[in-house]
This record gives sequence, C-alpha cells and structure tokens, in this order.
Amino acid sequence: MEQKNIAEGSIQEIHIEHGFSILKVQNETSEIQAFTKNIDRSFLQFHFCIKGGVKFIYNQGGYALDVPAEQSLLLYNTQLDLPLNCELQANSWMLSLVMSIQKFHSLFSLQAEYIPFLSEDFKDKKYYTQELITPPIAVVLSQIMNYNLHPNITDLYLKGKVYELIALYFNRADTTSIEQCPFLADEDNVKRIRRAKEIILERMVEPPTLKELSEEIGLSLKKLKEGFKQIYGDTVYSFLFDYKMELARKMLESNQYNVNEVGLKVGYSTSSHFIASFKKKYGTTPKKYLMAQGQ
Repeated sequence: MEQKNIAEGSIQEIHIEHGFSILKVQNETSEIQAFTKNIDRSFLQFHFCIKGGVKFIYNQGGYALDVPAEQSLLLYNTQLDLPLNCELQANSWMLSLVMSIQKFHSLFSLQAEYIPFLSEDFKDKKYYTQELITPPIAVVLSQIMNYNLHPNITDLYLKGKVYELIALYFNRADTTSIEQCPFLADEDNVKRIRRAKEIILERMVEPPTLKELSEEIGLSLKKLKEGFKQIYGDTVYSFLFDYKMELARKMLESNQYNVNEVGLKVGYSTSSHFIASFKKKYGTTPKKYLMAQGQ
C-alpha cells in the first residue's frame, strides 16, 4: 500500500469575540497537509473550502468526509465532541467559523424555527449539512481571506464580515422544510429546476428567455419561477447575475484578463455595460476593486 506524504500544518486562529473565532487553514505546498484542533461539543462549526479540497476525518480514521472546493460543511452536535482533524490537498484553502452554541442561540433566538437545528425536533440532536457556496458568500470569504487594512480597524472589519457571512449562509430557501414547500417533494420537478440552472450557467453569454427555458425543461413558466425561487432563493436572472459577477470577480483577480475580456466572457457586449453591472453588484468599478485588493 502506497504511503501518503502528509506534513503537519498550522492553523491561524483569529478571535472575534467571546465564544467566536475564525480559523484560516491554508496549504500552499505541493503535498497533503494535516490540520488538527480540539473543538468540544459546546461549539458549532462552519467550514468553507475555498479552493482545492479538504478531507474531514472522524473516529480515528474510521470515517472520512470529502469537501471539495466551493462547498461548505456545517457541524452541530450537542452530544459528541467533534475535534477538527482534516487533510488539505495541495494548494488548498479553508476558512472555518467556530462559534459557541450559546452565542449562536443568542443571535437567532427570535428565528429559532427558521434555523433547522434550533427547532424542537433538532435542538438536542446532531445536524450536519454540506452545501454549495453561493456567489455572495464567496465574495465575503475572499474579503476575509484577503484584506489590507490599518491594524486599528481590522478587528471591526472582520467582525462585520463574519456576521455578514452567517447572515448570508442562512439566507437560503432550502432551510424551508418540504412540508412547507410541496413543490420540493416532487423529485422530478427538482431535477428539472436543477437542469434549468445548469442551462443558464452553460449559456450565460446568451441565456434563453424564461419561456424558452420552461419549454426546454418541460415545466410551466409558473412552476419554473416558483420552483427556482424555492430551491435557489432567487429569481432565475438574479441568480445568473450574481453568478456572472462572481465569475467576473475571480477572473479579474487572476490577472489573466483585462476588463473588456472579462466583460465579453460573462456576456456583456460593451465594457461600459459590464462596468455598470459590476458597480451595481460590488459598489465599485472593476479597476477600483482590483486596486483595493492590492493588485
């Protein structure tokens, strides 16, 4: 059996406030690195794999869970300690939030029924969920990982961004139960809506109209609109806009394309239209955005 070469890595921990920390876990090497940290059952864990891939290991290696790039993992278990024991693939980044359950309850005490594991059915049980990282969350993760600020305001900036991250994480339609959304109980409908999402992303430069999309997936226009909003928490074109802007932001940060090229690749025939859309999303122009990132 081939032995993997696994080096020990270090975790950067940033305390936000009592019972609340950020863990920056980065493997910039060409080898797999292992990261460990004791976390007891009084803490809730949010893990976001930003790039590369992460393997979470439990029960002394008896169970492993792979989380690829652009996915998140939420761990809630009041009955069992879940120490962090993970392996990051080469050139991988993960950002984690570790928050005491007491602190979390204080934030969402009025919304307990909206958060699945705070409901009566789950509050004393375990709750794990693996989700795709949405474009708005990806932006905030990038801002937390890469910032260039005066030390006097860094703490305040990070605190604001972490609270924004939590709010965005729970701003999703799939926290609604199937009983509340009968549409989601129909597996065939869900498959058609997911195909609709794939189609608009594949053809984002020239996306179909809603009528064309509904005909292609075999759902009525009404069911397409309602189902897409229930599953993805947004309208079809608003979802596509966020995706295009997030893709544009990543392309700009890569320094491989100029503003005109990025605009064309995400479906804008003129740079002025692209710049206006980018400013609408991020509050600044592409050029100023890159300057703020130190690029």
